[in-house]
Formats: sequence, structure tokens, C-alpha cells
Amino acid sequence: MTALLPVAVLLSSLIPAIATFFLDQQSYRLRNTLSLGGSVLKLALIVAMLLAVAGGAAYEARLSLVPGLYILLRLDAVALLFLSLSAVLWLLTNVYAIAYFGTKPELSRFFGFFSLCVAATTGLAMSGTLISFLIFFELLTLSTWPLVAHKQDRPSLAAARRYLFYALPASAALLIAVIWLESATGPVVFEDGADFGDLSENSQRAIFALFILGVGVKAALVPLHGWLPAAMAAPAPVSALLHAVAVVKAGAFGVIRVIYDVFGPERVAALGVGVPLAVVASVTILWGSIRALQQDEIKKRLAFSTVSQVSYIVLAAALASPAALVGGLAHLVHQGLMKITLFFCAGIYDERAGVKRIDGLDGMGRRMPWTSVAFSVGALGMIGLPPLAGFVSKLYLGLGGLEAGAPWVLAVLAGSTLLNAAYFMPLLYRLWIAPGADAAGDERAPGLVVPAAVTALASLAVGVLAASALSPLGWADLIVERGYLR
Repeated sequence: MTALLPVAVLLSSLIPAIATFFLDQQSYRLRNTLSLGGSVLKLALIVAMLLAVAGGAAYEARLSLVPGLYILLRLDAVALLFLSLSAVLWLLTNVYAIAYFGTKPELSRFFGFFSLCVAATTGLAMSGTLISFLIFFELLTLSTWPLVAHKQDRPSLAAARRYLFYALPASAALLIAVIWLESATGPVVFEDGADFGDLSENSQRAIFALFILGVGVKAALVPLHGWLPAAMAAPAPVSALLHAVAVVKAGAFGVIRVIYDVFGPERVAALGVGVPLAVVASVTILWGSIRALQQDEIKKRLAFSTVSQVSYIVLAAALASPAALVGGLAHLVHQGLMKITLFFCAGIYDERAGVKRIDGLDGMGRRMPWTSVAFSVGALGMIGLPPLAGFVSKLYLGLGGLEAGAPWVLAVLAGSTLLNAAYFMPLLYRLWIAPGADAAGDERAPGLVVPAAVTALASLAVGVLAASALSPLGWADLIVERGYLR
């Protein structure tokens, strides 16, 4: 029975994906039922396993590929952290996407790849071996590319080509790293880590660099980040999916797996590769914020903000101190909640008021108050205003820097916070203080506004209730207490 649960979680999005591809355009009700039903089922399965996993249980399922090589789906505390985020946000993004697209064309294709993307993310979260991780990581690339190209206009197709330009070489690097490592050590099981045997230290460093290159594109590390702002040509639900639910989170999660489940933090320190990675993450944090300041389009500003914010997770993983890891794992969820709120709101401003640029937000708070309150909560959380989610993440990351003997992390966080304020506060000024013309704009679209309000409220709740054992912070603390820093 326990082996069936991880399979059921995976199939809850895989079956709707496959079935949706065969539906004609006019099958609105059936298509929506499949997509929403799968997301509700996935969330119900995760909730049902939550207390058992909190008590130390783990669920495993194996599928043999060839003798000695198998796909392992392991649902433990680490996997459940990522899975819970993707399940909650998949449901809300489904509601949002159904309202956003209405009766627009090619929806069976969109929702098919949308569900397939979530299936890939689910498999990636539960991957218990390196080969399993590789398979689902590449499936994620294949399923998100059509979403970026969905509109099929010139900007969308250019963005999709740019995505592949970055993703395919990264896939090659990841494949080389897996083959090189497993040819010397045998199949790598995450729970046990890799036995590097006779591999020289230089070979290990080279393999580590290939791994980081392979997952670093999806994590949008500088200079591998160029595809992400370009992908903002995609519809708002795709932007939300890329930034909060799937792709960039998969990259950050991949960095965590490489450091803690393949190499181990002690080996990373001994090889001297942790500090360079922390420096790259710090540069990305600051550079992403500087570039965000230079953007006039709302979604482009949010995209460069993602480049910056996701690297908090990478920095935390590279520091490898208990407090930093707790903060980084919690930020995996916190950033998802805050960023999806912002992209939901950006889509509402576009769809309901025709506003794409920052200078179009003047007075919008008075015309669209619910959307603007939600946007303000997400923005203030990103800045790090207590007691919102972003404050909790930054607090623990700062403590983790001191714990790791890297006080310079405080300067990075301080600089990032000032830059966050510099690129978000003008937007809030325009929303609530600047005089605005009587432009069109209304919120009579509950399918769009309610998901944004729910994620904004969640961004506040996970900060206020951070001391709870089942909060993202409490769950991250549980993971570290169980020896994830081994």
C-alpha cells in the first residue's frame, strides 16, 4: 500500500495531462474537471500523508528500467516540502488559468502541457536516485518549452528558442555529470549519497561544476539567467508556473540535492567548491536586483526579482550551516507564495485594465483594491518587512551566514533588501499615492482575484505562524533536525 502512494501522487497530474491532449477545443467542462480534479486529488493525497511523514514515515516505489537501474520515487520530509508547494499552487494556478484563458484557442494543448509540467515537478521532488532526478528534470524542460511558446507570436517563439538555447547545453552538462559519476561509483541513491571511491579531487570538482551548470540554468544563476526575463512573453499563468511552481524551483531544489544528497556538505567544503558557489549566488542576488531596477514592464521587473530571490536558496545551500539551510528550505516555499501572488496580480492588471508597464499603475489601488492589496503584500514580503514570509527567510539566512563564519552574507542581504525596496516601493507609491487618470479597470473576475488573495494571505500566514511545527519554517527545521546536514 505504501508503495502505491508515491505512484498515485505522480499519476494525479500525469493522467489528466495525457487525457487532456486528446480533448477537442470545445470540451471546456471536461478539460477543466480533469485539471482541477487532478490538482484536488494530489493535494488530498499530500495532506493525508503529512502527519505520517512528520512522524518519520517515508513512502517508496520502484520501477526497474534495466538490471541494476531503476526509478525510485521516495516521499519523505524533503520531497514533501517541495510537493506541498507545487500541489497548493497548482490548484490555485489552475483556477486562475481557467478564468484567464476563458474560451481562447489551443487550451487542450496548454492544459495538457501544464499538467505534464506539474507531473515532471512531482517526479523530480520525489526522485530518490540520481537517474530518476535526471529523467524528470529533462521531462520538465520538454513540457515547459511549449508553454513558453503557447501564444505562437514572434516574441513567444523567440523566447522559446532562447529557453532551449540555454536549457539544452545545460541538459548535456547534467547528463555528462551523471554518466561520469555513476560510471565510477555505480547508481547514486540520494539517501546514501555517492561513494566517490578512486575519483581524484579534480575529477570531483569537475563533476560538481557540471552538476551546477546543469541545474544552474533553471535556477537562473548569473550568467545562466538570460532565458528567464525573455520568457515573460508567455501568458501570466505560465509566468506564475515558471517562477513559483516549477522551473526555477526545480533548479534551486537541484542545487540542494547535489550538495546534500550527492556530494554531502563535508565533501563540498573539502573540495573548496562551496565558497565559489556562494559567491556566484551572492552576485546573482545583487545583479538581479540591479537589473530589476532598470525595467519598465511589470513582468520584466518581477522576472529579474526572481533571478535575485531564488539565489537566496542557492546561497543557503552553499553555506551549509543549520540555520542557513532552514532558511533556504523555508524560502523555497516562501518565495513561491510571494512571487506567484505578484504574477497573478500582474496578469490581472493586464487582463482587466490593459496595464503592462509600471507607469500605468498610477491610482490603480483605488480602482482595483483587492488586487493591489495582494500585490502590496507580495512586494513587502519580498522586501523583507516583518512578519511576512520574506523577513523570516532573510533572518535565518543571516543567522546562517554568521553560523558558517561568513559575516559578509549580512552585507549581501542588506544590499539586496535596499535594492528590493528601491524597485518595489515606487510601484506601491504609484498604486496608492500617485494620482491616476480614470482608466478602465475592474475586479469582477473572482477566478483571477481569489487565487491572488489566497496566496497573499498565505504569504502573511507563513510569517506570522512561522513557529508552528507544520509551517514551512517548522518543516525545514524538522528536516535539518533529522540529519539532512550529514
